[in-house]
Amino acid sequence: MITLLLGGLLAAVYFLLRVTILKLPRCKSDAKLHGKTVVITGANSGIGKETAMDLARRGARVILACRDRERAEAAVQEIIQETGNQQVLFMQLDLASLLSVRTFAENLLQSESRLDLLINNAGVLSDGQTDDGFGMMFGVNHLGHFLLTVLLLDRLKTSGPSRVVTVASNSYRWSKLDFSVLLDHRDSPLGSNYSQIYRKYCNSKLCNILFTCELSRRLQGTNVTCYSLHPGLIRTQLGRYLGIWIKVFVMPIFYLLFMDPKSGAQTTLYCALEQGIEHLSGHFFSRCTLQLNIGSKARDDDAARKLWDLSESFCGLSKTHKLDSGDGSGFS
Repeated sequence: MITLLLGGLLAAVYFLLRVTILKLPRCKSDAKLHGKTVVITGANSGIGKETAMDLARRGARVILACRDRERAEAAVQEIIQETGNQQVLFMQLDLASLLSVRTFAENLLQSESRLDLLINNAGVLSDGQTDDGFGMMFGVNHLGHFLLTVLLLDRLKTSGPSRVVTVASNSYRWSKLDFSVLLDHRDSPLGSNYSQIYRKYCNSKLCNILFTCELSRRLQGTNVTCYSLHPGLIRTQLGRYLGIWIKVFVMPIFYLLFMDPKSGAQTTLYCALEQGIEHLSGHFFSRCTLQLNIGSKARDDDAARKLWDLSESFCGLSKTHKLDSGDGSGFS
């Protein structure tokens, strides 16, 4: 009897958590996007796919920028079937390769006359190196998106008002970004045990936030705004490359406490669609709300500028493709 009562109490507490603290708000925008073009990285599953589905329903031309052709083409067909929008397509993009990023940007600029929304959604939680010798999470989660955004900014400006939305995470709070390690080893931090792998992930999410802050500063006076966000605790395939024992330990918590990808897409959609937030460009959002208590490490303007300069160097950007750091008027 006591066991049954305890079980019932736990079930009640769990249900209460699911409908209160864990429940995520919905984006309430009724915006229509006919005639608009959207690029979403990592849109073949999880939050990215749900974001693509929603924007396709609103009439947008949606480009799924993904590495895995087979999975992306399957996602394209599912989205078309669910939404009736035929303007959904796949373009090859491997964020772990700067050459692939450049090729994608070149192909997009040749094939698309406008770009209204760039959603930097893709992310990995795995160790290893990119094709260019960077740490995998720094290279994919930050550097690939940095280069992609810079290469597409001119088209975003001519299509404006337009937006850049970058999916970060509250895990930035556990970051410890060491620029000397980044400069010397192209990764941060060194080591490959689970705590170090997670620290690398946290660092990459801090990079997302700092990048957005500095991008906003450099875009002042233009018709492009940008936002970073925490999607919530969401069940995605982010940790699919983690070791078996970590999965055994984490998966029960994962399924009990984490929400579905549709819930996780809501703050992305809010930042992409909500009117009247243009003056909040560069800020960090969660639960479809501006976050005012963001940690000091995510508000470090010097670190943001330093990261930008280092990222330009790592990407080998010429002066032609450098965003003007002076008056924010565009490319130099």
